[in-house]
Amino acid sequence: MSEGFYGNRTDFIRTAIRNQLGTHADAVKQVVARKTLELGLQHFSADDLRAVKATRQTLRIRVLGLASIAHDVSPELALATIESLDVLGALHAGPAIKAALASRQR
Repeated sequence: MSEGFYGNRTDFIRTAIRNQLGTHADAVKQVVARKTLELGLQHFSADDLRAVKATRQTLRIRVLGLASIAHDVSPELALATIESLDVLGALHAGPAIKAALASRQR
């Protein structure tokens, strides 16, 4: 700071934070996406869940409205890809899916 790179300590801290966020932008975006509450209708097809499984990630589903899991989703696929399920509204899914995800519902 005494070299004149930054006007004051606050400028230095702001720049450091911006640089860190820029470096970790993808990770920050993923965290924000995982913690997002969807409003309205959120539908999950077998193709959607297979794509998640291919990336070796899991979903934390949070929906205010209607969450729908397609009839062609197997309980095994749902368990492999859905980490948690928080629905403030209605969940449309087959009985086997609901039973499989019962312990993951909040």
